Amino acid sequence: SGDKLALSFKRTLGVPVVLLLHELSEYEGDWSILPVLPHLYANYGQSASWFFFIEEETRVTLPALLQVLHRYQAQKEWFLGKHLHDNEASIIHHYAFSEDPGSFSYPDPAAGWALSTPLLQRLTERIQYEHLKSDFTIDLEHEIALYIWEEGAGPKLTAVPEFCTERRENCATTFTTYLPNCGDPVSKKDVFVAVKTCQNFHSDRVPVVKATWEKDAEFLEFYSDVTDASIPTISLGVPNTERGHCGKTFAILRRFLSKAVPKADWLLIVDDDTLISLPRLRRLLRCYDPKEAVSLGERYGYGLIQNGYSYTTGGGGMVLSRAAVSRLISSGCSCYSDDAPDDMVLGRCFTSLGVPITHSPLFHQARPDDYSETLISLQQAISFHKHWNIDPVAVYKHWLQSKKTKETC
Repeated sequence: SGDKLALSFKRTLGVPVVLLLHELSEYEGDWSILPVLPHLYANYGQSASWFFFIEEETRVTLPALLQVLHRYQAQKEWFLGKHLHDNEASIIHHYAFSEDPGSFSYPDPAAGWALSTPLLQRLTERIQYEHLKSDFTIDLEHEIALYIWEEGAGPKLTAVPEFCTERRENCATTFTTYLPNCGDPVSKKDVFVAVKTCQNFHSDRVPVVKATWEKDAEFLEFYSDVTDASIPTISLGVPNTERGHCGKTFAILRRFLSKAVPKADWLLIVDDDTLISLPRLRRLLRCYDPKEAVSLGERYGYGLIQNGYSYTTGGGGMVLSRAAVSRLISSGCSCYSDDAPDDMVLGRCFTSLGVPITHSPLFHQARPDDYSETLISLQQAISFHKHWNIDPVAVYKHWLQSKKTKETC
C-alpha cells in the first residue's frame, strides 16, 4: 500500500506501540503525517518520549534503536534521521535553497526518522493555528523538514549514522525494497498503455517512446488532437489544451471500457515525455488485485491539512485497475472543464468514491536530477518524466532499461 508506520516509545524505552498510519482514522490524508500529529500527541504524548516514522519495508533492530535514542535527551527538541540533500535546485522542492542546494538536509524515509515528544508537542500546537505555505504535498520528508526547521526557528535534522538503508555494522534500521517479489510479473497482455500526445510533439517526443519503452508493450495507443497514420495516433475528438487534459483522459477511460480496444486488467496512462520500465511495472502489479478498485502511482496531496484529497500525479504514470475505471465512469464523476488537471480530478473523484490512492515511490513526476541521488540509486525506478536539458534515451538506458533477464520475461 506504500504505507508508513509510526512507533511510539515509552519513557522507559521498552517495547514500542506500533501504529499503521492508514488505520489511525477514516481520513485518507493521514499518510502526509502533519494532519495526524495532534492525534499522536493526544493519545501517546503523555506516555511516549519518541515517535519514530518508517516505511513498511524498513527493518528495525529494536535493541540497537533503543540504544541510539538513549544518546539524546528526550526532554529536548530533536529531529533525527539519515541525511539526504539535493545536488542541484529541484522543481519538486520548489527550487528551495537554489543558491546552495546541499545546505539543507531532509530525512531518508527508508531509514526512518524520529521526533522527540517536546518537538511533536510544539508542531501539534503550530498545526492547529498556522496555515501551511503550500496547499500541495509533493515530497513529504522535505516538506516536513522545512516545517520543523521553520526558517531557522526550529531544529535542523540531526544525522544518525545508525539509521541505514544499506546493511552494515551497527545499523538500527535497514531497508529491503520498494519493489517486492509478489510472484511472476503480470502478463504483457494484462496492461493497456495509453500515451497522451499532441501534434506539436509528434516529431520529437513520440520517437523517444518508440526508441525506448514502446517495445515492451503488448497493447499501446497514442492519443492526439489529430490522426497521424505514420505513428499511428488516434484522435478522441477532444481538442488539445495547453494544460490539464481532463477531457482527453476521461475519453481514454471510456475507450478502455469499450469494445474498441483489447480487454486488459490494467490501464496505464502516461504523457509522451514519460520514461517508464514496463517490466518493473508488471512485477509491481502482481502485488495487486485488478478486481479491486486500484489507483497506483506517485501520490501527491492537495489541502490535506484541511480534509483535502490525494491524487496520483500524471507525469510519472497513472495505473488504474479495470474495476477502478468502471467505478469512476459509472459514478458520473467528471471534468469541470476539458483543460482541468486530469490527475487532480481523478484523485478527487476516487476520494469521493472511497477508492484509496496507492503510493509507490518508484514512480517519479520529475527527472532523475530532481531527486536525491542517494534515494534513487537504491531504487529500481519504474518511471521518470520530462525531457528538459537531458538526453531522454540515455536516462532511460541508465535508470530504467532492464539489465536482468528475469525483468524481461
